[in-house]
Amino acid sequence: MQKSIITVVGKDQVGIISRVCTYLADNNINILDISQTIVQGYFNMMMITDTNNAKKDFNTLSDELDKLGRDIGVIIKLQREDIFIKMQRI
Repeated sequence: MQKSIITVVGKDQVGIISRVCTYLADNNINILDISQTIVQGYFNMMMITDTNNAKKDFNTLSDELDKLGRDIGVIIKLQREDIFIKMQRI
């Protein structure tokens, strides 16, 4: 399984979860775990996803999620799980 971490941060508004989850479903990315909070009007979501069966390569997914974030007024970052594992070793 190829796990990736997706973070979404920005001013809360209607449809953020819907737009992000629709993109993931359209690209065959499974959400394994999800955490979402709103603090003083700011939306924060972190997802652990399985990108093993994704329809596109990692860089394309990252670029498209970045663009989606700009379109809806939030910041979306896609990162490989390996980064977090290696950071723990340092």
